[in-house]
Amino acid sequence: MTASLDCLYSFRRCPYAMRARLGILFAGLQVELREVTLKNKPAQMLRISPKGTVPVLQLADGTVIDESRDIMVWALEQQDPHGLLDATILHQANALIEQNDNEFKYWLDRYKYADRHVEMTQAEYRQRGEAFLKVLEALLEKSAYLLGEAPSIADIGIMPFVRQFAHVDRDVFRQLPYPNLQRWLQHWLEHPLFLQTMVKLPVWQEGDDVVVFPSRS
Repeated sequence: MTASLDCLYSFRRCPYAMRARLGILFAGLQVELREVTLKNKPAQMLRISPKGTVPVLQLADGTVIDESRDIMVWALEQQDPHGLLDATILHQANALIEQNDNEFKYWLDRYKYADRHVEMTQAEYRQRGEAFLKVLEALLEKSAYLLGEAPSIADIGIMPFVRQFAHVDRDVFRQLPYPNLQRWLQHWLEHPLFLQTMVKLPVWQEGDDVVVFPSRS
């Protein structure tokens, strides 16, 4: 870690890490990014966050933030040029993210890894997960984003998980009766900041040159 940059341990395909990176991008910040492989987590990351999950942000002063929601909030509290922390809808945004993290993610994991959870069929797990998709669809019938005509922390905090759900079986997702959610997801998949979030980086090893995210170039 350099003296001037906070350091983010990340894993490109993890939805929690995606939303942390999105928070940093929407805030207009730069960090040192260390891409890790979850099968061989670096000792440096485990020393500062023994639970061993990504993302982990170590600030230049040594403070460690190892929850993705907290990293998003930390970044946007530094600066929030897009107004993602709009105080008038923050309570609603937090409630939606709570539902995503505590209910939807449970069914998403079982839908994605149905072969490991044989108590129900994959279709049954998908249908349980759709309860949250219906909530999102109803919100998106009213506005372009989840809580209005501009994006909020709810959008960037939830989108990576809807993406993961959709990618379990893309053909099935396209056939589901959620046209507004499908439009919203496609918008985000094509968003320049999301594309920047998903740039592939080599796995970090001690002694490597610093990788600045987003790149200064």
